[in-house]
Amino acid sequence: GLDPEAARELRLVDAAKSGDLTSFNVLVTLHERAVYGLCFRMLREQMAAEDATQDAFLKAWSSIGSFRGEFFRGWLLRIATNRCYDIIRAKGRRPADSLDALPFEAEPTWTSQAGDAEHPEQHAARAELSRHLERALGALPDDQRLVIILSDIEERSYEEIAEIIGAAVGTVKSRLSRARAKLRDSLRAQPEQRELLERFGRHYDE
Repeated sequence: GLDPEAARELRLVDAAKSGDLTSFNVLVTLHERAVYGLCFRMLREQMAAEDATQDAFLKAWSSIGSFRGEFFRGWLLRIATNRCYDIIRAKGRRPADSLDALPFEAEPTWTSQAGDAEHPEQHAARAELSRHLERALGALPDDQRLVIILSDIEERSYEEIAEIIGAAVGTVKSRLSRARAKLRDSLRAQPEQRELLERFGRHYDE
């Protein structure tokens, strides 16, 4: 038995498969933020991420007939991932590090959510850690950055990540532990970041 949300999503997918664009557009609104978030963190450039998101949904619409299974968001993220890799390959260089110029989420998804009772100072410290994490994330190799995005930001399971990136679960786990170790090392290099890490890091405190 699927939960009502998942059941509704499968009904929308079935309708979209039979050519109903309105249903597909509902799916777009449900998943747009996740797809854009992945593209932005992979490409690190707003325009490129917007283009990649649009390309991914166009590709999804044109190939929705081939979707099988119950994990629609994973299928979309796989399409988006492949599109990002195409763009990175086409550029033939590291993406522009334009993150400093962009607004960050007011409520970073990175760190344990502390609820409404959080002190403004704590909130500011978590936002600061989020910025450091985003920068450290940008320095990771593409394949390691991708598993961190999917696991620690998107909170996908190992099995889902394996499906999205087309690799074995064991590969996902080892790549993730390497990526987390690298992030920890780069954050520990700065004393003020080390302090933030100790206070707010969730996945990065070994």
